[in-house]
Amino acid sequence: MATVAQWVEGARPRTLPNAIAPVVAGTGAAASGGGFHALPAVLALLVAMGMVIGVNFANDYSDGIRGTDDDRVGPMRLVGSRAASPGAVRRAAFASLGIGALAGLALLAVSGAWWLLIVGAVCLAGAWFYTGGSSPYGYRGLGEVAVFLFFGPVAVLGTEYTQSGRASGLGIGTAVGVGLLSCAVLVANNLRDVPSDTVAGKRTLAVLLGERDTRVMYAALVVVPLGMSLVLSLRAPWALLGLISLVVIAPALRRVLGGSRGPALIPVLRDTGLALLVWAIGTAVGLALAA
Repeated sequence: MATVAQWVEGARPRTLPNAIAPVVAGTGAAASGGGFHALPAVLALLVAMGMVIGVNFANDYSDGIRGTDDDRVGPMRLVGSRAASPGAVRRAAFASLGIGALAGLALLAVSGAWWLLIVGAVCLAGAWFYTGGSSPYGYRGLGEVAVFLFFGPVAVLGTEYTQSGRASGLGIGTAVGVGLLSCAVLVANNLRDVPSDTVAGKRTLAVLLGERDTRVMYAALVVVPLGMSLVLSLRAPWALLGLISLVVIAPALRRVLGGSRGPALIPVLRDTGLALLVWAIGTAVGLALAA
């Protein structure tokens, strides 16, 4: 039976910046137009955290029963390590996704944007079928596309819309930056796992591209948002605060372009997630000051 510490590790807390960053960024975009509201922001955060933890447990379950995690380099997985039964991890996934769904219903009730119920249903399906089902899209090189859409435009603009009732140009630019950095987090994870995923038949985009091109893609994903800070600064000069993230991402970029492999890439996942959070916070503060 898994310990509490193992369950916490299985929830993969290092990925929580992927949940927090879009909400922070979307809230900053809402504040730029004078539309900040605390309750929808808190509910959006609960939705995002429930979804991210839920998809982490769902991936643990689905990859575990397929044997993908039997020879793993990265953080411990509950099913793959035999620390918890597949059924227990599946229930944890459903519970987390359920909490996110309930918070989402509350958010729609507060904002009155019931049409977003369709978007929420798509998000739940995307969370489960990333590695679940008979033909998971995460095994066909489509994970980065889904991450960009769900953590970029959907999460950032959804947060902004439920607070301000609009999706602004500043919000769209911010959504692109958050989406790309969220993709970089996934690429950092998949680059590390290329050898084991290849053996297991998990055809991630990193496996399809190969290590060399994946490293180039990672560099592009972390550099373009820095350029987006410059674009956003044309309307909100303080958006340049997002460039502080360069301090955090530089060591990770050096590791990736320097050819690090296996365990040496584990810090890259941490640093990329932190850079995502720093970029989102800096940009959000800059957009709010523009108001």
